[in-house]
Amino acid sequence: MPTADKVTLRSGVGRSLARQLLLWVLLPQLVLWLAGGIASYQLASRYAERAIDSSLLQASRSLARQLKPIGSGLLIDFPRAAQDILEADPTDRYYYMVSSPPGKFILGNQLLPTPRVYGEPDINTPYSEDIRLQRAPTPKSAASDGEPMRMVSLYLNIGENGDSPQSLLVQVARSSANRQELAQRILVDMLLPLSSLMLLMTIIVWLGIRAGLAPLARLLQQVEGRAPMDLTPLQLSSAPKELWSLVRALNTLLQTVRDNVAQQKRFIGDAAHQLRTPLAGLKSQTEIAMASTQDPELSKRLGLVHESAVRSAHVVTQLLTLARAEPESTLTHDLQDMDLRALAQEVTAAMVPRALKAHIDLGMETDADTTPLHIQGNALLLREALMNVIDNALHYAGAQAQVTVRTFTDATTLGLEVEDNGPGIEADQLDRVFERFVRATDIGSGCGLGLPIVKEIIERHGGQVHLHTVHPHGLKVRLLWSRALAGV
Repeated sequence: MPTADKVTLRSGVGRSLARQLLLWVLLPQLVLWLAGGIASYQLASRYAERAIDSSLLQASRSLARQLKPIGSGLLIDFPRAAQDILEADPTDRYYYMVSSPPGKFILGNQLLPTPRVYGEPDINTPYSEDIRLQRAPTPKSAASDGEPMRMVSLYLNIGENGDSPQSLLVQVARSSANRQELAQRILVDMLLPLSSLMLLMTIIVWLGIRAGLAPLARLLQQVEGRAPMDLTPLQLSSAPKELWSLVRALNTLLQTVRDNVAQQKRFIGDAAHQLRTPLAGLKSQTEIAMASTQDPELSKRLGLVHESAVRSAHVVTQLLTLARAEPESTLTHDLQDMDLRALAQEVTAAMVPRALKAHIDLGMETDADTTPLHIQGNALLLREALMNVIDNALHYAGAQAQVTVRTFTDATTLGLEVEDNGPGIEADQLDRVFERFVRATDIGSGCGLGLPIVKEIIERHGGQVHLHTVHPHGLKVRLLWSRALAGV
């Protein structure tokens, strides 16, 4: 079951601080943009409505001026040409009607409804409202909800020479399509600059967030760009003030770890050096004692003591080598350009006397290509790694065996290999032998640190170590580097 801390940590994985800041800054802008769009549309509709009401009122007054009382009748001066002009545009249709209350039709379109007026209507006061003009269904079209229109109604009293005034109702209606189109145009004209401004603000905010988080990015580079055991303090100047406390705490932790590592390294180094001196003395004394005694039983026991001393000295030497190969130790050594082919020849030549003493045929295969195989590395550690590989082969291959050292290169890799025709290692043990103090055989007096040391050194130099079984028997150890990582 995951703990509460782990659940909390997993729930925050993948969240970007920059994106969260941008979201919280842009979200109010988006809400304001939507609210501004709605308000702008309402405002545009209101102004468009006022403009249409004004034009309808003007049309209704103009129409009223065409009605002139004559005695007890009316003179209608409304030529057919004027009617055609009003009804010419099918997308912006005008409808008009003149009537004498209560509902006596005089002129125009009888489809216009009676205006909604509560109480006694005021004379010469316009009444505006939205209506739906109901059309009679035709054989080709069914009845509909009606065409939305805007209508202005005007009550007038007309009279002449003191006669009793005559009441007239003048109504003019116009299609709402143009009003909606006008409102949409106003909305678009307002939202386009507003949207451009919002986009510009988004870009400015994003650039500002990136600039504000740049110190965090530099602090991240300090942490990500360093080696695994680089415990130098973080630069406080790269961190924003809000993170100074965290950076100070991290630097304190790094200093504590660095002190502990240094103390541990000093202890291991001092202990190993202190052990080497008495072990060397013990080896010398047992050799002298075995040479001076004639007692077979005592000589046998002294031989066991000498063998234990030799093995202990070997373990101490291997531990010192492993300590030098640790990540924090390799950082203290300067890398230099070196020739892998020359290193292999030098180490192989140095190991020949031991191979002759063990009755093993040790040699190095050479070819016509003598081009140096350049690699960036520490000569001391790489020599130690190759010596461990050859030493393992000499130690476990057995008398009369053959051990061959080769260098090779191709388009992408370079490296060297050590092959022997000894008993080899079982396939299921090829990976386990890289673990410390693990031995794949009971032959010899090894301590199980040779191949782990080789793996540690080669991997710290950006390479890889592979073991391969040789048929019918034997083992091949390959040390590989990528040409790109090797600096070739």
